[in-house]
Amino acid sequence: MTRIGLIKEGKIPADNRVSLTPAQCKWIHKNVPQVQIVVQSSPDRCFSDREYQSAGAEITDDMNNCDILLGIKEVPVEHLIAGKTYMFFSHTKKKQPHNQKLLRAILEKNIRMIDYECLEHEDGQRIIGFGFFAGIVGAHNGMMAYGKRTGLFNLERVYKQRSFRELIHNYFGIRLPNVKIAVTGSGRVAHGILEIMNLMGIHEVDPDDYLARRFSYPVYTQLKGAELYQNKNTGKYNRMEFHEHPELYECKFLPYAAQTDILMNGVYWDKTVPRLFEKEDAKSENFIIQTIADITDDENGSVPINAGDQTIDDPVYGIDKTTLEKTAPYIDNSIDIMAVGNLPNELPRDASRYFGEQLIKYVLEDLINNGSAIIERATMAKDGKLTETYSYLQDYANGK
Repeated sequence: MTRIGLIKEGKIPADNRVSLTPAQCKWIHKNVPQVQIVVQSSPDRCFSDREYQSAGAEITDDMNNCDILLGIKEVPVEHLIAGKTYMFFSHTKKKQPHNQKLLRAILEKNIRMIDYECLEHEDGQRIIGFGFFAGIVGAHNGMMAYGKRTGLFNLERVYKQRSFRELIHNYFGIRLPNVKIAVTGSGRVAHGILEIMNLMGIHEVDPDDYLARRFSYPVYTQLKGAELYQNKNTGKYNRMEFHEHPELYECKFLPYAAQTDILMNGVYWDKTVPRLFEKEDAKSENFIIQTIADITDDENGSVPINAGDQTIDDPVYGIDKTTLEKTAPYIDNSIDIMAVGNLPNELPRDASRYFGEQLIKYVLEDLINNGSAIIERATMAKDGKLTETYSYLQDYANGK
């Protein structure tokens, strides 16, 4: 019998999402009888202990008897149980400074760390994640911020809705101004953004028309790899080359900044990937973007004027166009930035159902049958050492 534990979220503020819903736990007990789901009691989840108990899960405070422990956000160092297998979003693969101590503790405690973010198919496509609902919530919040800035329309907050279905009712009858929106990216986040664009009745136009025309109705254009990046020498885009050698590329977003009211950013970024623009570009009179929903949310990343995370309660701040300093939102001579690291937590039940479905479909069987190539590729640490794929993190783990 394999005991899989759903741990209580320890990061503050507490995340409400779960890796498996009660209904999914019930399905596992029925269809995978060699697995027992154990749930660590928590008052913060979007599903109650009682719901899990009704689904046949064991409720407890002690997770020491579990074989595999599933969480969502980073686990506080003091909560880690030595020698266990953990799965959660560690946010360490980009050497994020605030999680260096977490990775060191994982190694010191001989934890087998499987990072959700690193679960990929052979072609590099992510297997599971909350990106679609990050796109849903982020796009809504970006539109909400623009409405507040201009006073032209009003949108309710997502977290006040009981479900995605209820959220959709907010869009009935809404009249938007003749706004131009640039959507960057082509993955799950971008798909979520496009869902909101379409639900709001915003028309899609191709990038060339977007640059050349003004419209008498709200429009968006989607900018994928070929529209955003080009080889510095050839001026062309090759997807495989870009992913293997992004340092050979430059970004060509700036012409869109002169035609865009709202930027919905859904591109993946790390330090080797060109930024959409540079900080100084935001000072230009030609840079007319008023609102940026930086949904992928890397501080000083693809959006270099991202000055850090806000919270669900207070998701927007301003950046002064002259000083590039952080200000209050919705004021003159500023650009509003919506940047929140846990956007799907505004629709926790819907996001959790989606996540759990992918986990069961693509990961569960391999996880309980001692691994697979997919599991191995996502294993960052094992037996007190970084695996070969993640050996580049050694200096980071050592605090250097």
